[in-house]
Amino acid sequence: MKNKKHSFKDWLIATRPWSFPASSMPIVTTLAYLHWTGESVNWFIGLWTLVTIIVFHAAGNTWSDYFDFKKGVDREDTVGGTSITSGEFQACEIKKLATGLLTVAVISGLALAYCTGLPTLYFGLAGCVLTILYPMLKYHALGDLDIFLTYSVLPILGTSYVATGTIIDKVLWLVLPIGLITVGILHINNARDIEHDKRAGIHTFAMLVGKRASAIIYCLEVILPFIWVVGCIIYGSMPIWSLMVLIALKPAIDNARKAILLPKGGMEVVTGVDEATAKLQLMFSLLLVVSLFIASFI
Repeated sequence: MKNKKHSFKDWLIATRPWSFPASSMPIVTTLAYLHWTGESVNWFIGLWTLVTIIVFHAAGNTWSDYFDFKKGVDREDTVGGTSITSGEFQACEIKKLATGLLTVAVISGLALAYCTGLPTLYFGLAGCVLTILYPMLKYHALGDLDIFLTYSVLPILGTSYVATGTIIDKVLWLVLPIGLITVGILHINNARDIEHDKRAGIHTFAMLVGKRASAIIYCLEVILPFIWVVGCIIYGSMPIWSLMVLIALKPAIDNARKAILLPKGGMEVVTGVDEATAKLQLMFSLLLVVSLFIASFI
């Protein structure tokens, strides 16, 4: 079969750009938090880090789509990564795209490590390994842990190092709220696809705990971050202005209400909730970023 000609937009859509808040917001929020705490931030390095991790994320998405297709997880009747199953791309094209993006990300990461120091290399290697191993870990109920490490712990600590020259442990306050919402994107996706994943012979965390527990876990993942921020404000590790994140509470509750219907309503009731959770991540994080910048100037 002859390869179809694809536009730049087609290739971009194949990377699932709607999910990029999961990788970009930890970086942006960490930079804002460092600025609020009075650290001297290298904004150029911060921007470089942001671009690099987004490319890594795009590589991870396409890498996962390729292996999901090869494993039989994604088929014509599945929802989600449809770049191959829809016939828009051949599997070999998505594999080449994933490999190309990963190569670009690795080169950028190595250059970043050269400019900032050896610890950057360690953070980058860990992220690269977790990205490559993600499909296998997902198939053995460890995908949620992988995502929490790859898109919360590593980028938040790593950004603190590359942007300031040292690891700032105070940024760990951001790990839980940012990480939980990000994991929620994957978790509700896997909860929706439990039946399809069973026939493929894989075992996700959502399958392990079942639909009812998955719905409850998702609700905790999108509601606890708001409680955490309030607790941080009371403790003094975030400014009072960070109450602005409560503006995003309504969409979080709306998503949680849909998730609760999963055990009885089936996959149709939560179709699109993964994308809505990515939008929630964007909204929550941007509100937190704005609050930190306001507090730093007042």
